[in-house]
Amino acid sequence: MPTTKFDKESIKTSILGKLQRYNGRTLADATQQQIYYAVASTVRDQIMQKWVAYREQDKNYQGKRLYYLSVEFLTGRSAYCNMLNLCSSSAYREALEELGLDIKKVLWEEPEPGLGNGGLGRLAACFLDSLSSLSMPAVGCTIRYEYGLFRQRLIEGQQVEMPDNWLENGNVWEVPAPEDTCEVHFGGWVEERHEDGRMKFIHHDYRTVEAVPYDMPVAGYDCETVNSLRMWRARSPKTLDFKSFNSGEYMKAMQEQELAAVISKVLYPEDNHYEGKELRLKQHYFFTSATLQYALKDFKRRFGNQFHLLPEKMTIHINDTHPGLAIPELMRLLIDEEGLGWDEASWIVQRTIAYTNHTVMSEALEKWPEQMMQNLVPRIYMILQEINRRVCADLAEKYQNGSDPRIARQAVIAYGMVHMANLCVAMSYSVNGVSQLHGEILKKDTFHDYYQVMPEKFSAITNGITHRRWLMSCNPQLTDLICDAIGDQWVREPEELKALLPYRDDAAFRAAFAEVKRQNKAYFSDVLFKRQGMRVDPDFMFDVQAKRLHEYKRQLLNALHILVLYNRIMDDPNFTMQPRVFIFGAKASPAYYMAKQIIRLILAISRLIDRSPRAKKMLKVVFLENYDVSGAEALIPAADLSEQLSTAGKEASGTGNMKFMMNGALTIGTMDGANIEIHNAVGPDNIYIFGMRTDTVRDLQQTGGYSPMHVYETNAELRRALTQIIDGTLMPENPAALQDIYHNLLFSDPYFVLKDFGSYSMAQRRTEQDYRDQEKWVKMAISNTAASGFFSSDRTIWEYNDRIWRIR
Repeated sequence: MPTTKFDKESIKTSILGKLQRYNGRTLADATQQQIYYAVASTVRDQIMQKWVAYREQDKNYQGKRLYYLSVEFLTGRSAYCNMLNLCSSSAYREALEELGLDIKKVLWEEPEPGLGNGGLGRLAACFLDSLSSLSMPAVGCTIRYEYGLFRQRLIEGQQVEMPDNWLENGNVWEVPAPEDTCEVHFGGWVEERHEDGRMKFIHHDYRTVEAVPYDMPVAGYDCETVNSLRMWRARSPKTLDFKSFNSGEYMKAMQEQELAAVISKVLYPEDNHYEGKELRLKQHYFFTSATLQYALKDFKRRFGNQFHLLPEKMTIHINDTHPGLAIPELMRLLIDEEGLGWDEASWIVQRTIAYTNHTVMSEALEKWPEQMMQNLVPRIYMILQEINRRVCADLAEKYQNGSDPRIARQAVIAYGMVHMANLCVAMSYSVNGVSQLHGEILKKDTFHDYYQVMPEKFSAITNGITHRRWLMSCNPQLTDLICDAIGDQWVREPEELKALLPYRDDAAFRAAFAEVKRQNKAYFSDVLFKRQGMRVDPDFMFDVQAKRLHEYKRQLLNALHILVLYNRIMDDPNFTMQPRVFIFGAKASPAYYMAKQIIRLILAISRLIDRSPRAKKMLKVVFLENYDVSGAEALIPAADLSEQLSTAGKEASGTGNMKFMMNGALTIGTMDGANIEIHNAVGPDNIYIFGMRTDTVRDLQQTGGYSPMHVYETNAELRRALTQIIDGTLMPENPAALQDIYHNLLFSDPYFVLKDFGSYSMAQRRTEQDYRDQEKWVKMAISNTAASGFFSSDRTIWEYNDRIWRIR
């Protein structure tokens, strides 16, 4: 097949040609969106050329393939990262410059994909990047959401949710694959029938939804591998009810279409009501069923009906419990469609499916009402019943007591609920946590009963981030500085960043490192102005807490400390501090009342500070609206201090902590999740650790020996800050608006905000002192970047492959 050149001149020719062919425009009269599309389409052509060659090679592939199932993939914008992975970013930059175009302005036009929301989805995206870059054959599988979670607006001091119609102008990177369209069935009833000496299960009166696949190529860095992210869109097989339409019943004519399409309409529909829960369950079964049907189709193309080879040739990895219905669905396909017996099918499933747990929060361990499962997917429910019967029988034999209470705790179906985590642990061949601490908590607490009877399944693999996006792409100045100092071997072997460590003692390198940080701060200020019409002073210390809004992540701890600092400034005319801007980035789930109240509190503190001429010289609070991957790419390289404040034992791992560290931010945090491993990597002198440890938290929770009122009475600064929440200082027009936060902290404090406040405040004093000594601070920052290579997702993927997948 002839190849197409992608040097600077051919890139320019392609862009101009596409503007003419697609839009009938010259460069001079094209819109920014049209220019972006021409540039992205040129990058796409380059990827497609590699993708075609890779697919031709893949036709003869006889090894194992990974299917990585995740309900979200937070990919972020693709154009620049694709240029980078194609090793063409310099050529595109030069071509655009010669055309008189600013590459940053062009790429800003790319819509932010609404395929994910938080760390779970971002991890999945990093994994796909690393899988491709390490030349491991894999397919990422998810739903092609028409709307993302929501676009966050901050209006009159509160979060307001707006639709996130990210596909409004199309998605240049996706390619429909209609030849792999399949059917997914809901509802109806199941007939059991004996035929030819075996039981058959016939599904009647079901409703059909078609799953239509769209593929996004994921090109590896400087290699020939181009894996795919397969996204499934739901549609009805009935395009229009002509009889109803011709009778004037227009809404009824479209009803079937709409009922199907809603499945892939929105990421994480609200589930605080029955209909929302049912829609989420439909989503989970829809994409797992479609994925498993496709995976078996591909297996049969390669290996025929040799299903005993499935564990050797395929791994289905479920990212948290959302895709857990892959377990009974694979059983259904093998038994009902391929004619295998239960024992053989079960043997295959338990050697093919692996499970990553992402939470120790009991309320986040997914459960479904038994009746809902029976009504919506009756055959799947029958399989779950049989799995549960056999699991419980095995446990009764092991415990030598059918009434042992541990059986109910481990049951797949119990107390009217289907327990997805128990299903995943019981039927997977591997169960892993995402940090070393998290792995221990799974064994000692969350799944302790299962660990006692099947310890061989459990492991811990610390999360990672792709350094290609989170250093090379988002921080090109620092990338160039590192390469000038130690060469570029670290690009392929990120742990070689450790060679940077001696440069912390080089005054010239420290000065250059500090200058890069200041340039990144100035750039973030420009981005903030473009997004929200605000600017921040790059001479301020940037103190950042950017993550999902949840009480256990303790944005409240940060907010209370800011109030204390404000009071110190206002009370003492001689008080001075290093000017500091506190930057928050977070979305609160629309139904999470307390999280939305915390946003109101932070915004009220911001207004309070801005009203004081004295305070705003030393303090500023910024809430970055609609925090997304693009916002993170601007914010993280600018950060001086990274706030990782979760209650010890609650955060499984975290990946934001790794991104900040890699870009030279120091961490202030608890000994929780991957903070522990960051602490071990950089040493205690290059991180600020505070707060209770996991065992102390567990003891207090079990004994009830904690009184937030005692802390309130003994800490005058904290007491005053709490009082300001309700005395009109923050909300003079409505002093009672935030009283639920006050009452929750004072009379419950389930995440020990007040308990850890004193330790946190002292750690913040140390950050203030160290930041004043810029020579010391920059040395610490360089030490963090130098130690960050371990946290590359390339290392994580090697560990997964070595311990779990065993892909050739």
